[in-house]
Amino acid sequence: MATPVSELQKINPSNIVELFQLELITAIHGSNTKYYFHNGVSEDESSNLIFDNIEYTRMPIEASGFEFNGKQLPRPRLTISNILGTFTTILLTLPQGLEGAKVTRIRTLERYIDNENFDPGYILLEDSVSNALVQEDGELIKQEQIENPHGTPDPTATFPNEVYYIDRKVTETRDIIQFELSANFDLDGVRLPKRQVLPQDFPGVGSFFS
Repeated sequence: MATPVSELQKINPSNIVELFQLELITAIHGSNTKYYFHNGVSEDESSNLIFDNIEYTRMPIEASGFEFNGKQLPRPRLTISNILGTFTTILLTLPQGLEGAKVTRIRTLERYIDNENFDPGYILLEDSVSNALVQEDGELIKQEQIENPHGTPDPTATFPNEVYYIDRKVTETRDIIQFELSANFDLDGVRLPKRQVLPQDFPGVGSFFS
């Protein structure tokens, strides 16, 4: 099976498809609802996209800052179209905001997305025994067939998934909303103190923080 990396080494690789999963955290948001978005690389850029039998909603998204510079952990930013008010609607249901929500970035190639993303084609129907073309009233019978014209769907053929958490909302306007992300082990993003240790916890020791 070809992997995305080996496919990219070809002279004419297929398009990279970028998908995003936004997952609320029950302990923070009171729900574990998941939202699925893609940034518009599909046969019909105005439509939703199906990968691994999951439908991703078309949403103009600009993702930046995922590259690791060797010195510090990346803190990517997601700039998302808010023209339809999708994210404003989500935020209205979350008084505490989206901070802490899990964001998974999935990248694959167009050749591996589901057949259902493409317009149907037709093949001539053959008899399963004789392999002869089937006719009816002298006309050859056509059978609808939906296939990915670029390759074979494979939900396992992805680049390594990248998992981040929303650290803060950078800006929100009528047109866009932007979030800054951080890795779950990015201690620079931890708000201190996490826990206050009081004297009654350790008799004879003054207050301190951890």
